[in-house]
Amino acid sequence: MIRPIVTVPPTTPTPPATAHEGVAFETADLMVRTLGPQDALLRILGGVFPTVDVTVRDQRLDLAGPVAEVATVRRVVEDLRSIARRDQAVTPEVMGQVVHHVRDAATGRGAGQLHLDSILSGRGRRIRAKTLHQQDYVEAIDRSTVVFGIGPAGTGKTYLAMAKAVQALQAKEVNRIILTRPAVEAGERLGFLPGGLSEKIDPYLRPLYDALHDMIEPESIPRLMEAGTIEVAPLAYMRGRTLNDAFVILDEAQNTTGEQMKMFLTRLGFGARMVVTGDTSQVDLPRGTQSGLAQAVEVLEGIEGLEMVRFDSSDVVRHSLVSAIVDAYDAARGPAERSQKRGGARRGR
Repeated sequence: MIRPIVTVPPTTPTPPATAHEGVAFETADLMVRTLGPQDALLRILGGVFPTVDVTVRDQRLDLAGPVAEVATVRRVVEDLRSIARRDQAVTPEVMGQVVHHVRDAATGRGAGQLHLDSILSGRGRRIRAKTLHQQDYVEAIDRSTVVFGIGPAGTGKTYLAMAKAVQALQAKEVNRIILTRPAVEAGERLGFLPGGLSEKIDPYLRPLYDALHDMIEPESIPRLMEAGTIEVAPLAYMRGRTLNDAFVILDEAQNTTGEQMKMFLTRLGFGARMVVTGDTSQVDLPRGTQSGLAQAVEVLEGIEGLEMVRFDSSDVVRHSLVSAIVDAYDAARGPAERSQKRGGARRGR
């Protein structure tokens, strides 16, 4: 028996559901401040959400497009409007951070609300967390005695820690600030370098001085250092000390050995707080030597009163190219290199 051939007509794909929403502004001034300089927000939204049409009508933004995308854009605009209501500047940088945060929250990769409250207002500028990881980091510093900030360069690890240190000093929560980093480029053997001790170590500590100058009036820094209220010193100078009532920051911690990291952490005294910052992908130690930071992550995670906050390229707050550069280098680190690093770590134990 020959069965008739049944032709199934092609199905027409169902067009995605669309939505039309709007965001209103109480005043024209609030709308201008939310949209940013020269309507920067409209350009950013057009680049990130090309399927959403954004139309300006009087004191209102009308949004049209796919349901999920429209909801995300509405959340971005509402969050930026809230920032503008608090008289905080809505810069293109802030817009980018809010867009990133809202998109992560929409896809389940992020949660919570990004707060842009200032940590410190000094020398005409406000210092605040600009990403969700930075916010987690600041909150961890508030609640824990020892905090590790781990991630690529430019994510604000050291800068925010120093802002919290200055804040704690101003609030009289601590009596002094101690900033330290290993002079690994010279293996902390500085004798062969020309000049006196200050001239030898200054190049390695200069980034810490630069950050201090952003937060404290430059003319007051020498006085505070002479009084011992602020100390900037190589890591080797921490040996044999007990650091009481101090806010202590160890920068570039990936360039410590395991022994140096243990030495530093055991300097913790009563009323003291510690922040350790570093990037485990930029270790300058001799081949085969395990980074003290990498070892600390393995050994210490889970201890009560100690927290570890991890950053990634999305937290980079330098030039936008820096994020792309970090991602490119991370992608180029192949399995062979990672295996080699693990082997070196085992030999260094």
